[in-house]
Amino acid sequence: MLALLFPGQGAQEVGMGRDVFDASPAARATFEVADAALSLPLSRLCFEGPEEELHRTEIQQPAILTTSVALLRALEERGPAPPAFVAGHSLGEYSALVAAGALDFEDAVRLVHARGAFMQDAVPPGRGAMAAVMGCGPEVVAEACAHVVRQGGGVVAPANFNGPTQTAISGEAAAVELACARALKEGARRSVPLAVSAPFHCELMAPAAAKLAVELSRVRFRDPEVPVISNVEAGPTREGAGLAALLERQVTAPVRFTEMVACMAAQGVTHVLEVGPGRVLTGLVARIDRSLARGNLSVAEDLGGALEFAAAAA
Repeated sequence: MLALLFPGQGAQEVGMGRDVFDASPAARATFEVADAALSLPLSRLCFEGPEEELHRTEIQQPAILTTSVALLRALEERGPAPPAFVAGHSLGEYSALVAAGALDFEDAVRLVHARGAFMQDAVPPGRGAMAAVMGCGPEVVAEACAHVVRQGGGVVAPANFNGPTQTAISGEAAAVELACARALKEGARRSVPLAVSAPFHCELMAPAAAKLAVELSRVRFRDPEVPVISNVEAGPTREGAGLAALLERQVTAPVRFTEMVACMAAQGVTHVLEVGPGRVLTGLVARIDRSLARGNLSVAEDLGGALEFAAAAA
């Protein structure tokens, strides 16, 4: 049984999507729709950069979404059976909703462009930070954050549950530093500051969530054709009616990726194919459940192997 996974922020690189644009009419059409929907040369920014422009959150989010969906459309041209489940990490949830037929791509690219701008503007530069805490369970990290909050050290909370021994935290810069120190004292092996432009998936993003809710209310969501494993609930979503609320909550809530993978495995998934730039999610899945077969579709050259991988999962 096959599940498709779609990456989030940080997966971008200059040149992404150029080869599949050249190789697939469906992929080319995807990039053209994105350019027209945003009135931006998004394709050129993906293919040529400059890198600093591609790293801007309001560009990075639609660029990753568009490249992921272009790769998906190129695969669909070759006719594999539909997946049993889809899921995405943070931003990647929008790609998953497009893949499931619950959200039109044109609406999705407009939403994530706005989402990126709202998230970037929510917190003044320098006030927020994120860090990855490794070498301990998520409960240690959660308690370290709670300790800092109880002591009046500021806003900090788990943001991404990425594996049994890797949790990203987010919040005010000083509070993140204090929480990392506390986690190290309680047994974490190390902490690493993350090169992000804002403290995502914590309460500091509430202004962004409120603005995004207005945009989400203008979009039509359909019932997914295949279940979507949501970030917020870490379980299968089969109805379109609640999708806007889940996407609004996702902005401030942690990404429960470890539970999402466990849920798919419990539902009978045996193969997971990461569709989009990079291989971050494949690596995370390997740490969560090594019994799951893992594949990647990040460049046009991967299309043949992805088709064989999907056939093996049937």
